[in-house]
Amino acid sequence: MPRPEGYRKARRLVELGERYNLPVLSFIDTPGAYPGIDAEERGINEAIAVNMAMMSRVKTPLIATVTGEANSGGAIAIGVSDQLNMLQYSTYTVITPEGCATILWKSSEYASAAAEAMGVTSTRLEELGIVDQTIAEPLGGAHRDVAATAENIKTALLEQMDRLSATDTETLIERRYKRLMSYGLSA
Repeated sequence: MPRPEGYRKARRLVELGERYNLPVLSFIDTPGAYPGIDAEERGINEAIAVNMAMMSRVKTPLIATVTGEANSGGAIAIGVSDQLNMLQYSTYTVITPEGCATILWKSSEYASAAAEAMGVTSTRLEELGIVDQTIAEPLGGAHRDVAATAENIKTALLEQMDRLSATDTETLIERRYKRLMSYGLSA
């Protein structure tokens, strides 16, 4: 789980991408930001907020790819992007299905119902306009054929980098900001 320092390091790397006019690729696999009191004392909320604000206006293409789970603001803090991809079997949500079920139904036994209601899959999130592209995985998941999955990711990223690099910077920033502000709106 990322801590404040991890988000600050990510921010510095995005700023380097901007300085050298390089696209920035983020790979996301996190259950969310570290929830400990020490993280609160070191400014986890500030680190997440600053990342989101900075990434919404950085002058270089940003591409994020969810490779496992992407939960909470901890995922958004490194996932603000011009292009959001998800591997076919990955998930992206504001809270884990178990956490949601515990809050709503007082039992994590309802996690599958919560996951269905939240629409955590790449297919559903693509329908809602949150995810731009689902990247195919082998039957059973990426670990079944790592080389094929890597090739699928590479193919998608190269096409996206070409397209985004040809797009006017101000257009990228405007679209990215609108996208970020649309999170949570009803489809």
